[in-house]
Amino acid sequence: MATFLYRTGRTAFRRRWLVALLWALLLGAVGLGAAKAPAASDDGTSFMPGIEAQRAFDLIGERFPGSDADGANARVVFVAPDGDKVTAGRHRAAIDTFVARAAHAPEVARAASPFTAGAVSKDGSTAYATVDYKVQAADLTDADKAALEKAVSAARGSGLTVEVGGTALATQPAAGGAAEGIGIALAAVVLLITFGSLAAAGLPLLTAVVGVGVSMAAILALGSTFGLSLTTGTLATMLGLAVGIDYALFVVSRYREERERGHDPAEAAGLAVGTAGSAVVFAGLTVVIALAGLTVVGVPMLAKMGLCAAGAVVVAVLVALTLVPALLGMWPEAVLSRRTRKKGPTSEAADNAGSRWARFVLRRPVAVLVTGVLGLGVLALPAAQLELGMPGAESKPVSSTERRAYDALADGFGAGFNGPLTIVVDVRGVAEREAAVRGVAESIGTTRGVVTVSPARFNPAGDTALLSAVPATGPSDERTKDLVQAIRAERPGLERTTGATFEVTGSTAMNIDVAQALKDALVPYLTVIVVLALILLLVVFRSVLVPVKAALGFLLSVLASLGAVVAVFQWGWGAHLLGVEQSGPIMSLMPIFLVGIVFGLAMDYEVFLVSRMREAHVHGERPGEAVVSGFRHSARVVVAAAVIMMAVFSGFISAQEAMIKTIGFGLAVAVLFDAFVVRMALVPAVLALLGDKAWRLPARLDRLLPRVDVEGTGLAAPSVPEAGEALTREPART
Repeated sequence: MATFLYRTGRTAFRRRWLVALLWALLLGAVGLGAAKAPAASDDGTSFMPGIEAQRAFDLIGERFPGSDADGANARVVFVAPDGDKVTAGRHRAAIDTFVARAAHAPEVARAASPFTAGAVSKDGSTAYATVDYKVQAADLTDADKAALEKAVSAARGSGLTVEVGGTALATQPAAGGAAEGIGIALAAVVLLITFGSLAAAGLPLLTAVVGVGVSMAAILALGSTFGLSLTTGTLATMLGLAVGIDYALFVVSRYREERERGHDPAEAAGLAVGTAGSAVVFAGLTVVIALAGLTVVGVPMLAKMGLCAAGAVVVAVLVALTLVPALLGMWPEAVLSRRTRKKGPTSEAADNAGSRWARFVLRRPVAVLVTGVLGLGVLALPAAQLELGMPGAESKPVSSTERRAYDALADGFGAGFNGPLTIVVDVRGVAEREAAVRGVAESIGTTRGVVTVSPARFNPAGDTALLSAVPATGPSDERTKDLVQAIRAERPGLERTTGATFEVTGSTAMNIDVAQALKDALVPYLTVIVVLALILLLVVFRSVLVPVKAALGFLLSVLASLGAVVAVFQWGWGAHLLGVEQSGPIMSLMPIFLVGIVFGLAMDYEVFLVSRMREAHVHGERPGEAVVSGFRHSARVVVAAAVIMMAVFSGFISAQEAMIKTIGFGLAVAVLFDAFVVRMALVPAVLALLGDKAWRLPARLDRLLPRVDVEGTGLAAPSVPEAGEALTREPART
């Protein structure tokens, strides 16, 4: 592999203008495709097939034709001034006028008056009207929203407090923009400090932006075909930008190192791609494995996000292997340090902070190991209290009308009113259908924790009925989860006595089922990616203990980062500093994302750092010396790469969408723990304790495993070229 990548690097260097032109043409082509492609629309597939809440949701769409179960809706809440009631003459007239105006909007399926639907609180202070639309929220036009807003504004003019919940006017998080800008700005500062050269700092940024541009344009171009969207591409943007900068950083850094050793520009570019590029390939493969593994979880949206992000990582790898050496060919001297440009190459490997730190760890490996493990263990303790859910309007800022509508409904009707349970009763084949549905409703109504059960609403065929059960507790309350399980536990007995079967759905039940399903999927997912990555690392390092150590270090860092997420977003410790106004359950999808992405990034640092140690060991250095040598050459760049990743991920903490904010924070602290504690402290400590055992491989495995030359041992170590020597010299063949 090293030989092939060496030739790739030299070819890209020599044919720099052609390579740059090809990437420019590719970017232009996918950009044009994105501009001309129709907007992506929901393909109608289930969010998570197989769970009860989803089956019931699909049954509603099947048995109640013409009513889009996923259509947009608005729950407009009216609160009378203190001492007044919404049933008072002028307030009632204003509400009736609102309902009449809302009902006449083009895409409105129906608008229910609170006075006919029984949607007035017992004390008469609060009421709500429900407006259902024929289309989904994403398909509502500005005119549709403006009509509703105009009707709401008129109702407010009567003296009522009017707030709007539901999906019709829900604020949508802006895609892209500020988060990426913050990350790029911080990355630029880190690169400038690391390289001390504007050209060297700008090159990784330029190539990363090109890679992300190609990836995002491709996602938009294929969006209507595969059901992709800007939200689907958020993870691709985040990871593509982070790994794109890091992969280019490693190639540029190795190029500078080879130039300092006296190699000419073309040779240095070939050696950089042949050695650092090999590490980039395998590091990228580990990230791709982790992201592609999201397909085993069973959530179509999650699988799409994972595959899109995996594609962005593949593009970042290709950019690092081709476009980076091409641009090095355009600025072969500008990317070098000022010292190298003035004094020329040097054969001495001077001590630096990395080598001094490695010697410090090697002198006291047990103390460093124990301190690091205990520290991460303490940080991981909150992860044992992890609660999963899908926070809704209650997690939005109090400045939003959705949050104020949520609070008004909770005050007027009770905490559970914001999370009603929808009961789908199937009476197909039952003789006494109405009696059977009535029996189900009466049984559920007497269940402890249920406040009310609505009258049944039958479909036109009369074989399915809908009931709405209001819990006494809020949607994210653990007691509501227990209530859902209790209602489902009544099903076998009711089926025997009434002949009817039922399923529980609604947003609250859906969130509960999704959280449980994702918990159940976490272990299989983790097993798949760990096993595949261990095999990959076994091939790369030709060692059994090094991959196992890498996996155990990952578990420490991911548990510590989950603990930090729980402490901030669930317990609320310092949450206000991140703009989190309401703590609560962690987004159900977040742990799966965190585990997969952190695993990929952890293996990134493992490959970059340990491959230099193995390279030194393969070339004859003793284990301790190899550790020091690996840190001398890689520590500064690994630290810079980690800081850049943290900067990129931290930029996403400013996002308004709760899931993106949580993932941004989780990934930033995970990189902090993994890079600075696990890889920079625990890895050298463990390798110091293992000594030669770290690099041993059983003879049988040695014969079975394919040999991939990540260290570049197959490349002839050419002497410094004499003046006039051809730059197209090929390396020795392996």
